[in-house]
Amino acid sequence: MSLHFQPMDEATARAIHGWRYAPPYQIYDLAAEPVEDLVRAFLEPQNAYYAIRDEEGEVVAYCCFGPDARVPGGDYGPDALDVGLGVRPDLTGQGQGAAYVQAVLDFAHRRWSPPAFRVTVAEFNLRAQRVWEKAGFRQAQRFGRSTDGMPFVVLVWRAGGG
Repeated sequence: MSLHFQPMDEATARAIHGWRYAPPYQIYDLAAEPVEDLVRAFLEPQNAYYAIRDEEGEVVAYCCFGPDARVPGGDYGPDALDVGLGVRPDLTGQGQGAAYVQAVLDFAHRRWSPPAFRVTVAEFNLRAQRVWEKAGFRQAQRFGRSTDGMPFVVLVWRAGGG
């Protein structure tokens, strides 16, 4: 699978706003957020949002790097690049998660070369946790989201495995 990264554009951000996930993954739906607020956040350079396209140019996923990938309530003190990843709903659960994760990590390594990566995943989402763990991430913490107490886990990958 050949994946290509492009800075987020307005049309893609609006399309992603319309993505709907099947339960229990509907927590990843962005519909609750006003579309104009989402577009503004996706286009803000400091949030580093990218559309991920396949060989045919179709948007198959998106990612972000930095503080916008964090969940309120977690401890994000240690130096690591936070990563957020969203796969198009019709492409989830098909065994391609490792390819998306590896492409995102390779892209981030080339662009920022951080000493560590960090990803925050809803605790119930064992499917996503397994994909990140297979990529070498290890659980660093559990916490309840400050807005509603929903449990999340933080997984970290460090250069050299430490």
